[in-house]
Amino acid sequence: MVATSDQGFAVPVVPLSSGKPMPRVGLGTASFPHCDDGDQPHVREAVLRAIDAGYRHFDTAAVYGTERAIGDAAAEAVRAGTLASRDELYITSKLWIADAHPGRVLPALRKSLRNLQMEYVDLYLIHFPVSMKPQEGGAGAILVKEDLVAMDMKGVWEEMEECHRQGLAKAIGVSNFACKKLEYLLSFAQIIPAVNQVEVHPYCRQNKLRAFCREKGIQLCAYSPLGGKGAPWANNSVMESPIIKQIAQDMGKTVAQVCIRWVYEQGHCVIPKSFNDKRMRENLDIFDWELTDDARHKISSLPEFRGTYDFFVHDSGPYKTAEEFWDDEIAAGHPGN
Repeated sequence: MVATSDQGFAVPVVPLSSGKPMPRVGLGTASFPHCDDGDQPHVREAVLRAIDAGYRHFDTAAVYGTERAIGDAAAEAVRAGTLASRDELYITSKLWIADAHPGRVLPALRKSLRNLQMEYVDLYLIHFPVSMKPQEGGAGAILVKEDLVAMDMKGVWEEMEECHRQGLAKAIGVSNFACKKLEYLLSFAQIIPAVNQVEVHPYCRQNKLRAFCREKGIQLCAYSPLGGKGAPWANNSVMESPIIKQIAQDMGKTVAQVCIRWVYEQGHCVIPKSFNDKRMRENLDIFDWELTDDARHKISSLPEFRGTYDFFVHDSGPYKTAEEFWDDEIAAGHPGN
């Protein structure tokens, strides 16, 4: 299955357990520090260029500050005739931890929809499996570790399901959930999560989680496929890997293309983030070639680490260690550990 742009560029799609099929490659829009009003024109122009390049899948979140820019770009592309309608796009947004409480989920999604100027999102995700006390004065986008609290996952997921029933989210899912937390959610969910969006790249391969999600019919979607350059957890180990550089050189590809193609070959959706025109187009040029068996073997032998390691760990919070947060599923720490 493919989603074809007006320029004839076809991006393969994958069916989900609910909603419409998701394009296998999308564009991430998170910037750090997060976007403010002064950045909106920059993001809007990048999204318009991405639409021209063939992207139809755009990933945002309440905390990113890019919802309004994506909505502006979508409306402009429809007015210009680049898109026949908003329905040609696949838009994902996420529930921030300060709103991950019963009674706050539907209002949070409605606020996101106002920012997006849309009647629905294609996918709405719980951003992290933890909550934070609501902040006074609307400062909930700031992570205050001392205010982290355990999520009422049953209550929050019931409201996520209500978002789906009301048609405000065509599909619902989670982000950054490891196996034990997914298993708990599945024990009471009336609607199974369509997607689990997690960090995946050649140094963070998620083998256990991949097998679990495949068994349960949950689609994995990979963020930070290039190691999260520019993010608080960023490191250069992926893009500067001598092994991946050599694979790329041998195949006549970029390091980014090798990483994105590797994720694609695992059956995942993948959302690289680049606002550079040349790299945006290069990142879509991964469908008509394959990695060699030798390249796959070398990548499978790389040491593993997680970039998003201990951001939601605090002595006063529900998770005292990174191992608790990630259910002991991956090698701990940062490159070189």
